[in-house]
Amino acid sequence: MLSFLIVTHVPHIQVGGQYFAYAPYVREMNIWLKYVDKVIVVAPKSNNQVTKIEESYNHPNVEFIQLESFNILNFSSIIKSLFSIPKNLITILKAIKKANHIHLRCPGNVGLLGVMAQVFYPSKTKTAKYAGNWDPDAKTPFSYKLQKNILENTFLTRNMQVLVYGNWQNSTKNIKSFFTATYRDLDIIPFQPKGLKGKIKFLFAGMLTEGKQPLYALQLVEKLKNEGKDVELSFFGDGVQRAVLEEYIKLNKLENFVYLKGNQNLETLKEAYQESHFVVLPSLSEGWPKVIAEGMFWGCVPIASKVSCVPNMLNNEERGVLLDFDLDKDCQKLFDLLQDESVYQKKQLEAVNWSRKYTTDYFEQEIKQLLIQ
Repeated sequence: MLSFLIVTHVPHIQVGGQYFAYAPYVREMNIWLKYVDKVIVVAPKSNNQVTKIEESYNHPNVEFIQLESFNILNFSSIIKSLFSIPKNLITILKAIKKANHIHLRCPGNVGLLGVMAQVFYPSKTKTAKYAGNWDPDAKTPFSYKLQKNILENTFLTRNMQVLVYGNWQNSTKNIKSFFTATYRDLDIIPFQPKGLKGKIKFLFAGMLTEGKQPLYALQLVEKLKNEGKDVELSFFGDGVQRAVLEEYIKLNKLENFVYLKGNQNLETLKEAYQESHFVVLPSLSEGWPKVIAEGMFWGCVPIASKVSCVPNMLNNEERGVLLDFDLDKDCQKLFDLLQDESVYQKKQLEAVNWSRKYTTDYFEQEIKQLLIQ
């Protein structure tokens, strides 16, 4: 009997005997859970109502163990968490005793405690999914760097495979380059190339936070509009930057080509990808940006920042456009691309061919190898 422990910072909402959490995370975990007999989830609990962006675990035997919410991204927050950190660490240590396989979701506050706790159980079989930027030169919070240092230390971290995004030089033997996926093999249909005649549609999907830089995406498309291009931009997602976008749209009278769609389900987003020419993500920090891979799957040419494994996903600019965060320069790149449909079609086809290798079926094969040993 395989008892599988998940240690995660993702807040969970209980509805009867079911536990709901952020949908992309749950969809991925449900693939892992096909191969386990019992699931133990150690995570914070939320009293919020379930929304469109949450789903529940698809498993008949789930035990939930609640952690206290805390924050250890800086010194002041560590001081505030002096009481909750030891309590949470003890909770995680007790949970590890009950499981055969330990799965850590990193980086995050809870992930760091899980990384520390696993050191005391060197013989347990373990995996860690590091969903952030593994680039050793990236500027990250101290707690993230500490997690990385412990995870790649093969003396402290034993019997574990650490799944990271991208291929990085000088990695230790327990570091495994990995990916994530949204669509199945069955979702692959003959691709009909999109032309550049008529309205050009741009799409931004994800949380509207400062780190994702939705305002830069808006200003980029606005500049193309001012240069005479027939463009529109739709935002899918919500967050604290929504008010900033609303004010900017109103102030600059952009209501006729910029649309805030809010949080939508996977099917609605899929239809939006299919109708769009570009997916835009000027994010400051990413792991494997799923929205980029999803957009590419449906023929959206990605416009993204040079973070984490994104340059590799785009093969530099063979299957997309990399941003320099110089508005004039980035706009000129896009303007030139819109003037040359043959180059656009080539990038589009390269994006489709690359992304359709990474399906949930392939992902499941890889996960099964990690669990069935």
